[in-house]
Amino acid sequence: MGNALQGRAALVTGAASGIGLAIVERFVADGASVLAVDVDRDGLARLADRLGVATALADVTDEEQQAAAAAAALQAFGRLDIAVANAGAGYFSPLLDHPVEDWRRILDLCATGVFLTVKHAGRAIVDTGDGGSIIAIASLNAVQPSRGMAAYCAAKAAVTMLVEVAAMELGPHGIRVNAIAPGLVCTNATSGFFAAPGVVEEFVENTTVGRFAEPSEIAALAAFLAGPESSFVSASTYAVDGGARTGRYPNLFRLLAP
Repeated sequence: MGNALQGRAALVTGAASGIGLAIVERFVADGASVLAVDVDRDGLARLADRLGVATALADVTDEEQQAAAAAAALQAFGRLDIAVANAGAGYFSPLLDHPVEDWRRILDLCATGVFLTVKHAGRAIVDTGDGGSIIAIASLNAVQPSRGMAAYCAAKAAVTMLVEVAAMELGPHGIRVNAIAPGLVCTNATSGFFAAPGVVEEFVENTTVGRFAEPSEIAALAAFLAGPESSFVSASTYAVDGGARTGRYPNLFRLLAP
């Protein structure tokens, strides 16, 4: 950590907890000014008090709120150089019983929300005129399917292709676009896995390094992709999964059965 992002301004969605929070912490440590975006008002207040970051209360599935968040970054910092589309959530259901409203909710949050961040934060970076970096948080489930996770897997796979298209279209503006695909990370969002007997053990067994990840490890790659040392890196998805994609995804039907 140092001053690799000094003078840079970043927008991070899903910033109040988990991976998003770790990314905000790392960006601040590396010298960036950060606008933290979330639907968690109390979490944003705690983040602002602790780190002094700017905040915006916004639902990433709402286009007007996403546009307002990007505008807030420009107003707060006079520029935008980095955007991280991190907000997301999972859902577990057998495909044949999957409620369509939950299918739509997960795709809206995990895919459309990323699209709207790319669209509106991307415009703000273009308006700044100095190029920049957009990072989307995908998942191991973008490439490794899981029983019971149809909506989440489909949404995260969509993110990886969206990143490639965005990199093609925004490259002429000097904007690089990449995705990070984490495996199992210990956060509040994955607490259900950690509470269910045998789930974490199977995740760990299927890695090549024999453990799960901490949010700071995802943030470390985000900091690299946001900074100048990745200046020739674009249109790529980077796995941070401990090699889990070489194995098999845990059978959640068996492990989470009532």
